Amino acid sequence: MQINILKHINISIVITLVMTMLFSCSNNNLKNIQDIDVSENEPIGVAENINLKYTDSGKVKAILKSPKMYDFSNRRFPYNEFTDGVSLELFEDGKKSVVVSDYAIIYSKTDIIDLQGNVKVTTHSNDTLYAEQLYYDQMKDWLFTNKPVTFRTGQDLINGNGFDSNQKFTNAEVVETTGLITVDE
Repeated sequence: MQINILKHINISIVITLVMTMLFSCSNNNLKNIQDIDVSENEPIGVAENINLKYTDSGKVKAILKSPKMYDFSNRRFPYNEFTDGVSLELFEDGKKSVVVSDYAIIYSKTDIIDLQGNVKVTTHSNDTLYAEQLYYDQMKDWLFTNKPVTFRTGQDLINGNGFDSNQKFTNAEVVETTGLITVDE
């Protein structure tokens, strides 16, 4: 009989401790406990050898390729980082434009893409922009930089200290032009 009473007391103590632990965690504390495993400095995911095709109405609109992507959507200011570069092919009305860079970062909250290192944008009409850094505002469909650029359009090769344009390059402008060369082919 004493053994049953001791067992009953031990079980009561264990149940009391477990209940105390469960009810002592508020939502914030519970979230903190759940997040212990995921450091904010580490990506929540890593993707390798990406070959992402975006389609609309059965037509391929874009193909994104990259050796590696880090997903930092677990941060307060979420982003995706492409440390080994990107290649993006854009298709419109059967015409292809290509964007490549050594590094890219996409900020989810602002819809800004930051391309860095040997950035090259080639349009379907063979206009080509070379830059060390180029931003793309996805919401406004706008490309811009305040870094040195070289822009080849037709037979003109234009150097400058900045660039502004819509994504189709129909109103491309080299800012602070430092040189203009006409190339005979």
